[in-house]
Amino acid sequence: MLQGVFNKLFNRQDLTENEIKEAIDFITEGLASPAQIGAFLAALKLKGETITEIAGSAQILRKKAAKVTIKQSYAVDTCGTGGDGAKTFNISTAVGFVVAGAGIPVVKHGNRSVSSRCGSADVLEHLGVNLELDADQIAQCVDQANIGFAYAPSFHQAMKHVAGPRKEIGVRTLFNVLGPLLNPAQVQGQVLGVYAPELTEVLALVLQELGCERALVVHGLDGLDEITTTARTKVTELKDGKITTYELDPLDYGLNYSSLSELVGGDAVENAIILSEVLQGKPGPKRDIVLLNAAAAIYVGKQAKSIAEGMEIAKEVIDQGLAYAKLEQLVELTQAGAGR
Repeated sequence: MLQGVFNKLFNRQDLTENEIKEAIDFITEGLASPAQIGAFLAALKLKGETITEIAGSAQILRKKAAKVTIKQSYAVDTCGTGGDGAKTFNISTAVGFVVAGAGIPVVKHGNRSVSSRCGSADVLEHLGVNLELDADQIAQCVDQANIGFAYAPSFHQAMKHVAGPRKEIGVRTLFNVLGPLLNPAQVQGQVLGVYAPELTEVLALVLQELGCERALVVHGLDGLDEITTTARTKVTELKDGKITTYELDPLDYGLNYSSLSELVGGDAVENAIILSEVLQGKPGPKRDIVLLNAAAAIYVGKQAKSIAEGMEIAKEVIDQGLAYAKLEQLVELTQAGAGR
């Protein structure tokens, strides 16, 4: 089935929507050999993935995924592609609790480590969050605490067929980009960090194609897949059906530049301490980068008219203890869920 697809890819021809959907369906049904999967991913990467190919792949994988159905009409996610190699602490995970503390429903979609020594699932598990919840229990967490964590492998069984070849190839492929597009609640607002500057416009267009309402797709010019505080950040914004690209400077939000070494994390134990300290108000560069990314997510979450206004809200949420309270609440709810 993949022969025709291979012929096109080897000749650097783009696939049609039907071709990419059929190929992804074939692979994720377990019908392709590891060699075929590896060849497909490598050939697609060498050609360069198009918006149609990324969106078509995401549509198939969304159909196959288990769904989280929440009561709220609008929710956000703060999930990046990973793969920036920077070994930072779990910035977007900390951001999720600040955003929830601001009254915005958050469905955090995450996995174990990709670019760091410790992924969002690793640090949350160490903090006491039970990852083994079903879709209804996650929806209850969102309903009661404004935040739920969807552990990616529990919702994307189809992805298991590509795990081995991806690991063996050892380079970023289509599936690194797909991860943040596959939130099981299909949230309408996203702050999505990407590992390469050329991906910001591409993924904003893909999100638009997938029906996302508001998004900021970001790449720090220091290489981070976050809004960074060590340099300017390239931002592509999706709002009101329009896509615009600009640069964001932390100095414009009253923050000082930091260095990447000040944002480095460690293993799950170290990152759990960092995350707890930031949410409890410890000042410094780690707080600053969480504030800036939370400000952006609060803006995307429609609780602020600008990122600057979002910054003031984020500061209040942390300083009033609301962000840390959300972490405590999520731990309590997920542990209770485990007992049901």
